[in-house]
Amino acid sequence: MNVSITESVAQAMSWSDLQWALPEIFVLTMACVVLLADLFISDRRRGLTHLLAILTLIFAAILTGRLMMAPGEVVYTFSDTFVRDRFGDVLKIFAYLTLAASFTYGKHYLRRINLFKGEFYTLGLFALLGIMVLISASSLITLYLGLELLALSSYALVALNRESRAGTEAAMKYFILGSLASGLLLYGMSLIYGATGSLYLSEINQALAGSASESLLLTFGLVFVVLGIAFKLGAVPFHMWVPDVYHGAPMAVTLLIGSVPKLAAVALAIRLLDNGLLNLHGDWQLMLAVLAALSLVLGNVAAIAQTNIKRMLAYSTISHMGFMLLGILAGTPEGYAAAMFYAISYAIMSAGAFAVLILISTADREADQLDDLKGLAKRSPWQAFLMLNIMVSLAGVPVWLGFFAKWQVIAAAISAGFTALAVLAVLSAVVGAFYYLRVVKLMYFDEPEDSADIEAPADFQALLTINGLSLLALGIFSGGLISLCVSAFVI
Repeated sequence: MNVSITESVAQAMSWSDLQWALPEIFVLTMACVVLLADLFISDRRRGLTHLLAILTLIFAAILTGRLMMAPGEVVYTFSDTFVRDRFGDVLKIFAYLTLAASFTYGKHYLRRINLFKGEFYTLGLFALLGIMVLISASSLITLYLGLELLALSSYALVALNRESRAGTEAAMKYFILGSLASGLLLYGMSLIYGATGSLYLSEINQALAGSASESLLLTFGLVFVVLGIAFKLGAVPFHMWVPDVYHGAPMAVTLLIGSVPKLAAVALAIRLLDNGLLNLHGDWQLMLAVLAALSLVLGNVAAIAQTNIKRMLAYSTISHMGFMLLGILAGTPEGYAAAMFYAISYAIMSAGAFAVLILISTADREADQLDDLKGLAKRSPWQAFLMLNIMVSLAGVPVWLGFFAKWQVIAAAISAGFTALAVLAVLSAVVGAFYYLRVVKLMYFDEPEDSADIEAPADFQALLTINGLSLLALGIFSGGLISLCVSAFVI
């Protein structure tokens, strides 16, 4: 018996299997290295931890690029629990880029508030590992493993500042509600397993093509799965955690949580609903349509009433997840590509918005109020111009990146027959433009309340400049990024 188990494990762990997971193995190894190395690095030389983390992301991107799958090419490994395809590769590369930006922006903020510790980088890398496993999951077990690794790392990141009562409270709320959502998702997965007899997404999809799709057990499982996905996306009515977490977490952590995990969220939805439950498309399509409509309306309306900009961006995140659901509910390759394009675009825009807030924050207080942006154009014209680019892109103004992201998902919803929902999305975008343009008004037409100079390291300034200008460049030349997303769903 022991011999057969050993042979089975050896067969499952052959080199041909391991090579397809080299990026994940490398990130896991380096996360442990960063964790151990940080114990021997003094506070004065903490920049070495940052350098190690950035090098990890660079080499992970190189490994992923070397193994980049061609359009339509798919490889299953580790007993078909892990899949390598172009969809996963593209999302992983943008996850590396976004996390590298989060680390660079976060370094400046954490140094300023005397919280520059290795935990931020270690937890960030473990969260990335969870995202990578989730993106490449081809079974319910692998998918749940990646999701929980991401979630547990996120809970700890929110509580990074142990002296902050708001941060501790936000982390507790996030942990309790996140555990409940994970339980609902796991329960739904168990019901699906009971109805189909398989944990593999491809086999579940095949089983649903038969009589199993009429099972009441499967219907309940689908409902719980959609509820779990809705919570992870922050869609209404499972959005309660989003404003509190954004508000309570340190700004650097809010930046990270508000950008990188959105790529994992779109992967979670597409892997589960398309790869596993596509034959139930008619059922989950209507559920997502309701979630999208509620998120678009409540997210934009609630954001108008906010005076705290972190909470405003949190409610805007809810509305943006509603837009992303428009692409997913179409259930077509074009719709999935539009949702993927939207997730990538939003991650870039969100990272830039929080970076500007980090820039104007001080050691004494975070710039988390709308009034903190008053007169920014007079204090720092270039930073105000970059923030203008970010705000108009989030609002969906032509010709910035956000406009084309919204256009793609709305077109997908219309092609799926949800014209009324598409009209609601357009109206919601108009409402959303009010609170984004309000920020522009505060920066350019109000007098500054603080005349202190705004200073930041050269790498922060350079990255923010690239981040802000890229929204205009990627908007004007959006065809390349859209084509890249479309190629991820070529059969």
